Amino acid sequence: MVDRQVQLFVTCIVDTLYPEVGEAVVRVLRRAGARVDFPSQQTCCGQPAFNAGLRAQARQMAMHTIKVFEKTRGQVVLPSGSCAGMLRHGYLELLADDPKWLERARALSERTFEFTEYLVDVLGVVDLEAHFSGKLTYHSSCHLLRDIGVDRQPRSLLKNVHGAEMVELREAAECCGFGGVFSVEHPELSAAMLRRKMANIEASGVDWVISCDGGCITHINGGLNRSGKPGRAIHIAQILDRRAP
Repeated sequence: MVDRQVQLFVTCIVDTLYPEVGEAVVRVLRRAGARVDFPSQQTCCGQPAFNAGLRAQARQMAMHTIKVFEKTRGQVVLPSGSCAGMLRHGYLELLADDPKWLERARALSERTFEFTEYLVDVLGVVDLEAHFSGKLTYHSSCHLLRDIGVDRQPRSLLKNVHGAEMVELREAAECCGFGGVFSVEHPELSAAMLRRKMANIEASGVDWVISCDGGCITHINGGLNRSGKPGRAIHIAQILDRRAP
């Protein structure tokens, strides 16, 4: 019997820039039969500090996150592959030198699922009766694909969006150039990668680019908007939340 209790870890980018994505995530999870709670003491998972080499600060945030979610029951679900990867793998690395904290980190890791991963692999849901009339394509964000190995799940959900035409994005698995602090530390490389991604999006002729990570969405939309190019990126929860008129 699947425990359908969910603790939503909403992530910084969703909380700050895309609250509508968080709302869509809650609606979709509830439609799939989950009971959703939101631990109000949650903060940043610590990934930006971790990636910047600020291990002491990241360790403090990891410990805080573990303590917050230890008080809850059910699976921890995140609408972000990068943050899910941080909880699942980054915390184990950060706390590897402390057996007691490592055990607590591992317990959280085993409860952690990215949004589409939870829907497909835990609840067994691939068709949410979502509707969209138009062309869609899917961008595979780096941490989601490479860090936690999630690719089949979002594609399965998008394949079952009624009325939509799915177009395969050329070089879909190539980085959009965001990479968190990478885009700040290496702006020229980041910009070049984004230009290539935008060219592939334009060539696909789609209405929307679907991603599972707010960082990719922000980076791609920034480039498309500045260049005056068609198409926009949205979070997968927003397409799954669309119902027939």
